[in-house]
Amino acid sequence: MSFSDLGLMPELLRAVADKGYVTPSPIQAQAIPAVLTGRDVLAGAQTGTGKTAGFMLPILQQLAHDGADGRGPAPRVLVLTPTRELAAQVADSARDYGRHLRLRTQVVFGGVGINPQIDALRRGCDILVATPGRLLDLAGQGAVDLRGIRSFVLDEADRMLDMGFIHDIRRVLKLLPERRQNLMFSATYSKEIRELAARFLRDPIGIDVAPPNATAERVEQHAYHVG
Repeated sequence: MSFSDLGLMPELLRAVADKGYVTPSPIQAQAIPAVLTGRDVLAGAQTGTGKTAGFMLPILQQLAHDGADGRGPAPRVLVLTPTRELAAQVADSARDYGRHLRLRTQVVFGGVGINPQIDALRRGCDILVATPGRLLDLAGQGAVDLRGIRSFVLDEADRMLDMGFIHDIRRVLKLLPERRQNLMFSATYSKEIRELAARFLRDPIGIDVAPPNATAERVEQHAYHVG
């Protein structure tokens, strides 16, 4: 199987080729078509399995197909991550995969000044990647409008709960519109994760490519140039 078999548009296939990817990882092969259906998705996948491309590539395609419809300063996609490091990585991936598309990505997290992030949000974005605390701070100041969110991604949900973010997640969910696509990625399926999934996922497509409660082998995708 190749990425061209997954229904991705030429601009995204170019970006994938630019990254040196040839064959989709198991999570990518299952998640990309699932997300493109527009349905909610519950995926069991660990860090290092290529899951970011599994949700970001189809999200970028959905945004590109929407075109200018609904485009404005407010984000249309929200990706919530547990740490600033992961938020930065996901935002970088969104920019890399969307390099041939006219889409805007912003990232916000704590531990740095909030004013530059407010200024960046005023300039507008299509995709917002955020950690829960800083997102709620910005929302409380009226600096971000989440009423136009069409796709919501909860990344590394198990780590979110381990770090005590459950109440923040619930507060974020209340800020989102009722009609949206929800994508949830977790390395494990604990009772708490299943309860959270039942709270906001609607008839999700289930994907599980990792052994439950086990550490997955890291999947690396590299291009090797010999000359």
